[in-house]
Amino acid sequence: MKSIIPFLLLLFLASCSAIRVNYDYDRDTDYTKYTTYNYFSDMDTGLSELDTRRLLRAIDSTMRGKGFLLSEEPEFLINILSSSFRAPRNNSVGVGIGGTGRNVGGGVSIGIPVGAANVEREIQFDFVDSQKDELFWQAIAVSSLRENSSPSERENKIQALVTKTLEKYPPKSRK
Repeated sequence: MKSIIPFLLLLFLASCSAIRVNYDYDRDTDYTKYTTYNYFSDMDTGLSELDTRRLLRAIDSTMRGKGFLLSEEPEFLINILSSSFRAPRNNSVGVGIGGTGRNVGGGVSIGIPVGAANVEREIQFDFVDSQKDELFWQAIAVSSLRENSSPSERENKIQALVTKTLEKYPPKSRK
């Protein structure tokens, strides 16, 4: 029993900082023809300048590891958009009062929120064919955001987000 408590605590902490990613892509695209990439020249990521640099370094590192090259004349362009929002609280304590008697019933219930609302960051990655100007792959990653994180924590969080986001690029052919 004593060994289960640390495991459950670790599982709880891991679930709080989970990165959730949704993917969408064009099934008819030949992903083997894409070997070079670059970024939109007018890209406004919505992140701070330092976080934008961290994000681009993480993407470049991950893409290099997958065999893609950063190029001045790319086959596809990457656009990044982000936003931060307060996630609704999903934990509350309910207090209820009720009574019944001789065909009369009633009750009152109050939900009291527990803990602070979580700030989450959503980052959207769009991969666009540079010749056709068509979106062919998209991922939207959502993760928790701690505004007072240290630079190394931010670096690690962004690298984990990029790794998880790009782990399914290019998609496996499902024709």
